Amino acid sequence: MTDRIALFIDGASLHNTVRSLGFEVDFRRLLTEFGKHGQIVRAYFYTVMRDDEFSSIKPLVDWLDYNGYAVRTKPAKEHDDGEGRRRMRRNIGVELAVDALEIARRIDQAFLFSGDGDLRVIVEAIRRMGVRVTIVSSIRTKSPMIADELRREADVFLELETLRASIERPPHPIAPE
Repeated sequence: MTDRIALFIDGASLHNTVRSLGFEVDFRRLLTEFGKHGQIVRAYFYTVMRDDEFSSIKPLVDWLDYNGYAVRTKPAKEHDDGEGRRRMRRNIGVELAVDALEIARRIDQAFLFSGDGDLRVIVEAIRRMGVRVTIVSSIRTKSPMIADELRREADVFLELETLRASIERPPHPIAPE
């Protein structure tokens, strides 16, 4: 029997991790790679976007939306950090948790691309429902990109650097002059 799997990609966390590792992700190749683990029931991609300006992530979000990903965007919210500075709140944890709980009964395995320790609670909850959880992040970056409590809660930790050869976006060809 083929495992039914779901991918949960925290866009900001994945971006920061692969940037620290020195490569970019080819999202088509990522689907192909994880399709080897079973039938992908859903591949979610979460990101926060500002409404008031063109975002460099917009072309990626559009491409993902047309190419098999369930894209969840959330508007960035400004807040005061308590010391008079304006900060952007960029958390997608609630949306990811709701999606994970809704799909948990229909999947055997979840792959969570994030290092956010706040997601430990949702990992714990879906594991209690019988879902095996693999965290995809890195401990090979200058400072680890994964919270220790998240890594400990998962069934498996998958080092992102080991996937580089199979999910890296090839360099853009340079046009001859």
